[in-house]
Amino acid sequence: MSKKIILVFLLLDDTSYKKEPTTRRMEGLDFHYSHVNGKSVWSHCIVTTHVVSEGQSYAWDYRPYFREKYCKAQKLKFKSKNDLAMEMIEAFPVNDDETVYVLMDSWYTSQKMLDTCNARGFHVIAAVKANRTICPAGIRMSMSDFAAEYVGNNDLRSVTVENKRYRVFSYEGPLADTENVQVLLSWEDRFEAARSPFCILCTDLSLDPVTILSYYRVRWHIETGYRYFKELLGFDQYQLLSFKGIERFWAIQFLTQNILEFQRQEWSKPSAKLTLGDVVRRIRYEHKGQLLLYVYEQALQKKPLFDILRELKMPS
Repeated sequence: MSKKIILVFLLLDDTSYKKEPTTRRMEGLDFHYSHVNGKSVWSHCIVTTHVVSEGQSYAWDYRPYFREKYCKAQKLKFKSKNDLAMEMIEAFPVNDDETVYVLMDSWYTSQKMLDTCNARGFHVIAAVKANRTICPAGIRMSMSDFAAEYVGNNDLRSVTVENKRYRVFSYEGPLADTENVQVLLSWEDRFEAARSPFCILCTDLSLDPVTILSYYRVRWHIETGYRYFKELLGFDQYQLLSFKGIERFWAIQFLTQNILEFQRQEWSKPSAKLTLGDVVRRIRYEHKGQLLLYVYEQALQKKPLFDILRELKMPS
């Protein structure tokens, strides 16, 4: 029986590595566009790969991204974010009994990316911009125009995924330069003719809309996990100057994230699934308990307070 592995590509250049303008001596910094801030911010930028399989979720790989102007100044070979993502797709090891779905947002959904995934035998489930061209009944038009002119509430199917309700229109056929794919035009909660649909491409024609939306929503779970990671572990609070040191810090942080995920799997129960945040808080709580127990035991042995503080590396 084949296993399903979902590769999740996330672009973590919004606030993950944002730095203040005063940090100009830190290597590798540049102005990168932030979707959260709606403008370019002084930051580091990396493209990451996340692997989800059978309820487990682990950081797999990452590649730093540098703008072309920076690469020329530093005499580096320029690679776009798509190039970096394709490198990781090509390097990902997979067994014959595993089915891989690559999830991406619209930033990465290019024909070259689809061809790279297809060459590896991977399926793609990705967001696409509503201005992409489809060809229903031989008529070429953008998905947004098609939705506005030909789609009505009675043409839609009601779909519920993880307590979220969607109104969905399914299309199968050419999309831009891609020969044959399945596309979902979806509206959350209710259909509004004036509102442009959220569009999802799927290269696996055997999947139904519920499964496609369920797989795509995995992305949001990963982004939530990264938010816990940043807020609870200070993922973006490094003050290293050399980029080599910064990369080492990232590697340690991603390793830490995977250790936390392993612990999450160990501690979770069918009736109570934990988050990474739950795991971090539990570890901190248990560490605090062990610290108090140590102080209590030392006090029973009448050890001087100065010696206890010194061993704990705390100021006296």
